[in-house]
Amino acid sequence: MAPNTAPIKYAQRKDSLYLTIALADVKDENIVLTDTELKFTGTSESKSYEVSIEFLKPVDSEGSTYKVLPRSVQMHILKKDKEEEEFWPRLLKDKLLEKNQVKIDWDRYVDEDEEEEGFDMSNLEGGSGMGGMPPGMGGMGGMPPGMGGMGGMPPGMGGMGGMPPGMGGMPGMGGMGGMPDMGGMDMEALMKQMGQMGDMGGMGGPPGGPEGDDDEGDEEDLDDLPDLEES
Repeated sequence: MAPNTAPIKYAQRKDSLYLTIALADVKDENIVLTDTELKFTGTSESKSYEVSIEFLKPVDSEGSTYKVLPRSVQMHILKKDKEEEEFWPRLLKDKLLEKNQVKIDWDRYVDEDEEEEGFDMSNLEGGSGMGGMPPGMGGMGGMPPGMGGMGGMPPGMGGMGGMPPGMGGMPGMGGMGGMPDMGGMDMEALMKQMGQMGDMGGMGGPPGGPEGDDDEGDEEDLDDLPDLEES
């Protein structure tokens, strides 16, 4: 079944056109604008629609924008010859096609002699560029595919709390109390040894524990020997 022809309405200023495709709830839209033509396909209320028109004069496809709204698809299309001071006499090269498919947008219409300012562009805020847009890219609003919901946080980085991966908890460091690898020492035996050293003036004895005690005992035994008589 051939697609239906989508209704179009337009208004113009000396430097641009404002074109509306009057379809509600458009989905699966594909919009291709060149400097001479506009092609559109999409669905509305489960029906397929298309637009294929050739402009009366060249347009600036690279500088033009569009946006899919709940009740229509709206486009701001720049004229190529911005030095031209006259309104176009019509929108399309094909007079018959324009008569059957295109209407004047009276809400945006101004007489050429009364033009003082450009179009109200509030409906097109956040719209997408049209020039060079590949099929299927419509409605993205400028956001690259797959980028939504990132919130500026790289994947897998959530919940780190400022610590690099693998640093949380630092295995083997818990319970150190300033002394590495003390968990396996018999603290009771150590306390007993320290108690035995109390008679030696606290901790002032030489390192080595029991070996230091034996050396000091040998010196005490030598003090008990009688002095040698001189011969």
